[in-house]
Amino acid sequence: MLKWFLPRVSQGKIPKKIPPSFYQQTVLFPLDLLSVFRRNSVLIPWEVVPQPNIILLSRMQRKLHDFFSYLVDHFTPSSHNERDFLNRMFIEESVPQDSKMENSSDYESIEVPDNYTGPRLSFPLLPDHATALVEAFRLKQQLHARYVLNLLHETRRYLVQRPNINRVSTCYSEEITVCGDLHGQLDDLIFIFYKNGLPSPERAYVFNGDFVDRGKDSVEILMVLFAFMLVYPKEFHLNRGNHEDYLVNLRYGFTKEVMHKYKMHGKKILKMLQDVFCWLPLATLVDEKVLILHGGVSDRTDLELLSKLDRHKVVDILWSDPMAQEGCKANTVRGGGCYFGPNVTKQLLQKYNLQFLIRSHECKPEGYEFCHGRKVLTIFSASNYYEVGSNRGAYVKLGPALRPHIVQYQANKATHTLTMRQRISRVEESALRTLRNKLFAHSSDLLDEFKKHDKDKTGLIPLGEWAAAVESVLRLGLPWRVLRPQLVNSSAGNMLEYKSWLEDLAREQPSFKNIQSSLLETLYRNRSNLETIFRIIDSDHSGSISLDEFRQTWKLFSSHMKIDITDDCVCDLARSIDFNKDGHIDINEFLEAFRLVEQSCSEGSDSDRLQAPNTTDSQPGAH
Repeated sequence: MLKWFLPRVSQGKIPKKIPPSFYQQTVLFPLDLLSVFRRNSVLIPWEVVPQPNIILLSRMQRKLHDFFSYLVDHFTPSSHNERDFLNRMFIEESVPQDSKMENSSDYESIEVPDNYTGPRLSFPLLPDHATALVEAFRLKQQLHARYVLNLLHETRRYLVQRPNINRVSTCYSEEITVCGDLHGQLDDLIFIFYKNGLPSPERAYVFNGDFVDRGKDSVEILMVLFAFMLVYPKEFHLNRGNHEDYLVNLRYGFTKEVMHKYKMHGKKILKMLQDVFCWLPLATLVDEKVLILHGGVSDRTDLELLSKLDRHKVVDILWSDPMAQEGCKANTVRGGGCYFGPNVTKQLLQKYNLQFLIRSHECKPEGYEFCHGRKVLTIFSASNYYEVGSNRGAYVKLGPALRPHIVQYQANKATHTLTMRQRISRVEESALRTLRNKLFAHSSDLLDEFKKHDKDKTGLIPLGEWAAAVESVLRLGLPWRVLRPQLVNSSAGNMLEYKSWLEDLAREQPSFKNIQSSLLETLYRNRSNLETIFRIIDSDHSGSISLDEFRQTWKLFSSHMKIDITDDCVCDLARSIDFNKDGHIDINEFLEAFRLVEQSCSEGSDSDRLQAPNTTDSQPGAH
């Protein structure tokens, strides 16, 4: 989902400039996770964003346009090609060396003040230390940066010795509890420990990835999980999820959370976490019969190869999802991994003599779901994920017989009595709002597609063809005929007046009087990517881009694109974006620069089309 400025301000009291504190607290949620806009927020229209007091020269406009276009066109954080591009462009040290890690984890030089009242750690950790962390975080206390870095240092030392695939046995404990995504929701973790018991030699746990992002307590969840892993290395196991990844964290909130909570030492913590995440195991085998991994498998999954793989490389098993159809195909919605069918699951289970597979990665209304003839079990442990009451959380317990015993819960007591239909309704409301925004962002493409179905130029198309047209543009694989009553308010004689429908979509969006419709669509489509690119360029996570950060980005960009540009020209470009002349580029100015260059190039293209001779009649194949 593409999000606008949403600071919490009283109606009519619009700030002239959004402070870095707001930028650090804003969280982005994507369409495929069907998340929702924050409530009780006021949209700041573009008219109140400070307008530039200089005219961008055409040469500068062209350079900036090429710069923005290249970044946006090549930015999809779950795609391997774009990930490589970002590593080259912005993050030169994607896998830090051991010596540099020592500098990042230099916790001994950090002093803990006498008035610090939070939890204290000493190593080697004891069970009481881990339990004390749970209690301290329950009371909203914060762990000092020294202890955070110390714990991360010890965690890394432990993880580098671990294999890619954990192997655990029910012989050593009464049962093993498997938990799914937590996504920064500490209340769910505390509730699991309260209901199921704290980790111990008799009570083993496997946490199946996606510990961070979206929720507000990702740091605290990591500290608790890492602490218990160090205390009980034989009984407490962690698998990596697709959100244990620094590029994903830039987009979905964890990076901002760390910098908000640890302003002075946040960069050190993030650098250390980047490396720790890369050392997390990729899967767990229980009694050599049950495979636990975060996303899923493919028709090429090889456990022997997986056990030898370089863990620093992101692999498809973190991103994949099951599907009802046979076969295996690319997961186009997520941009990584695959969709795997029942035959793929059967083939893998037979090859390795497994009973079933446990995975996470997808929110389910009941917290769990069986598929593929009960051979694939999805476990999701973040209750109230989309909004309060939207879904239950769940975990699964495995005894020596390996029969799954599922426990459901909801951390928010007020939602315990909601029916299944009520929970699904809350999810649907969120999803429909997101879908309407997505439809609006593709209004121009939809209009062109509708016109193809309206050969007589009546302004009407059959409702059945509406569904086909929408799918051909958005390609989301959704049941548009089923969704149509929620998305199309009215129609006459089974026909849709498509221009009026598109106008209704536009009326649902915020009012931006000074922005033409096509430009607004462009902003909607690219907003989340631009905000993430802004955070990457903002290497010190200060909430604004300095001249040095801008210069370094252009240096890498021009080298990659083989473009010659002088330092003076780069400085001029930076000053042209710094509309308020304070020496820094904030998120408002960055987005406004994108809007201006897009508007200028759009107007230029329109002018060229007006002056160009009409030659399409002699070229039937031209588009």
